[in-house]
Amino acid sequence: MSTQFDQVSVVKKANVYFDGKCVSHTVLLADGTRKSVGVILPSSLRFSTGAPEVMELLEGRCRVKLAGQSEWTEYQGGQSFEAPGNSHFDIETLETLHYVCHFA
Repeated sequence: MSTQFDQVSVVKKANVYFDGKCVSHTVLLADGTRKSVGVILPSSLRFSTGAPEVMELLEGRCRVKLAGQSEWTEYQGGQSFEAPGNSHFDIETLETLHYVCHFA
């Protein structure tokens, strides 16, 4: 897992969701790839997805339940999970979560 993105553009205005519990910035790579880099404070949230996403967790702990699943799966920094497009996932952050969201 790399620790930085080189030669990128960053959208200056933050994406603020859920009354500030999740804050991210959009990162645009030279090849047109879009990612977001952010933080989710301890909370229980539901995210909707348009495109498939890979959530790369850099630091922190969370539990995730994808749409259609009945069981929660715990993840921590150094792990990732995939969420299908046109769906949703529930996330309970147990510790402040630093992440990179990779969009398909």
